[in-house]
Amino acid sequence: MQYRNLGASGLKVPALSFGAGTFGGEGPLFSAWGNSSVEEARRLIDICLDAGVTLFDTADVYSKGASEERLGAAIKGRRDRLLISTKTSLPMGDGSGDAGSSRHRLVRAVDASLRRLGTDHIDLLQLHAFDAGTPIEEVLYTLDMLVRAGKVNYVGVSNFSGWQLMKSLGIAAQNGWPRYAAHQVYYSLVGRDYEWELMPLGLDQGVGALVWSPLGWGRLTGKIKRGQPLPEGSRLHATAQFGPPVSDERLYNVIDALRTVADEIG
Repeated sequence: MQYRNLGASGLKVPALSFGAGTFGGEGPLFSAWGNSSVEEARRLIDICLDAGVTLFDTADVYSKGASEERLGAAIKGRRDRLLISTKTSLPMGDGSGDAGSSRHRLVRAVDASLRRLGTDHIDLLQLHAFDAGTPIEEVLYTLDMLVRAGKVNYVGVSNFSGWQLMKSLGIAAQNGWPRYAAHQVYYSLVGRDYEWELMPLGLDQGVGALVWSPLGWGRLTGKIKRGQPLPEGSRLHATAQFGPPVSDERLYNVIDALRTVADEIG
């Protein structure tokens, strides 16, 4: 396994990481993704660790916390062998304090994630979405508090726009608060918007990329082919509405090119 620094930070991470969205299986999206039990999760983590994959990514919103719970149970007794990345900010309930990145929400959300994960620290905490209703200064000051308290080691974001990320980096630099080391983004051969602004920004500012859905929401697995119906067992029957859209023309052009390359190299 190759290891790289996460952005401009000193944290070494593997080139490949494991997304634990399939742990739990609660709700219309995640029940279609998978419902790995603790035993299955433990076996998957064994395979990953044997291959040098040491970074495991989850979120509080994944199966309403069940993903974090099963990941925490599956790594019990070997926490020091791996890195945990989790996310917060998306709604966990209908209450006024159940979403966003306010100090009130972040402190409570981190403590809840720590309990579910069964650990005393999160290696990488990412804001799952930009909270336009909370001042960036409040968000970053709170993250600084959490880092100083030893509950979080590194901070990052997910699904930010260019100006949201750049403004946050500038305010962090002005105040000596933790800067975002990573940006978790959608990037695939059928979704390349990341290349236009966010990739150059990341290169210039030292913000690493954690890519979600590099197979285009499951469309680039090789099971989908031009002129053939969607396979009966495909999860896309239930999940397509939740994922990034792509036109049939673009999708099948990419699939045709991939099949040509795959045939050439066997």
